[in-house]
Amino acid sequence: MAGRQARVERSTKETKIAAAVNLDGAGKYSVKTGIGFLDHMLEQLSRHSLIDLEVEAKGDLHIDFHHTTEDTGIVIGQAVAKALGERLGIRRYGDALIPMDETLTRVALDVSNRPYLIWKVKFTKPKLGEMDTELFKEWFQAFAQAAGITLHVENLYGENSHHIVESCFKGLARALRQAIEPDPRQAGAVASTKGVL
Repeated sequence: MAGRQARVERSTKETKIAAAVNLDGAGKYSVKTGIGFLDHMLEQLSRHSLIDLEVEAKGDLHIDFHHTTEDTGIVIGQAVAKALGERLGIRRYGDALIPMDETLTRVALDVSNRPYLIWKVKFTKPKLGEMDTELFKEWFQAFAQAAGITLHVENLYGENSHHIVESCFKGLARALRQAIEPDPRQAGAVASTKGVL
């Protein structure tokens, strides 16, 4: 399982993004997207998953934050998928129940190479700082699609939008950490009767 690292670059007329991951890291991060709140969430993702993460993004923020948010999800997801390779010897499934003050969020995922997002999250505010809260679904959708992950995110209850979204990212982090962890009983095999993920 050594060397589960990858770097991906994506350049379009809207954004230019580079991301690097080390799945067997220590949760070290360097994140610069130009969107303060998104940086904060990606730092949480790295710290709580123990995935080392480097992200540098330059996007058309003068228009809005949509392209940069979505494309950052794509590039990080692609880097995770690339680092996972054939997905040999991993636990495959992960879940987390994350409390944050008055908020409780449940995240469950399958590193199946079959992307799908269920998003049952509602926010009490339309913006956090300058960021539209509706963009968080776009990030999770882009990440799940690019990483090849079936991802279910459900906020069970909560009032503070900051707490709600942060619990979603921390839940993703903890569930992902569990799912990509090497399973000593798998001995390098694929966790599927198909023999491939």
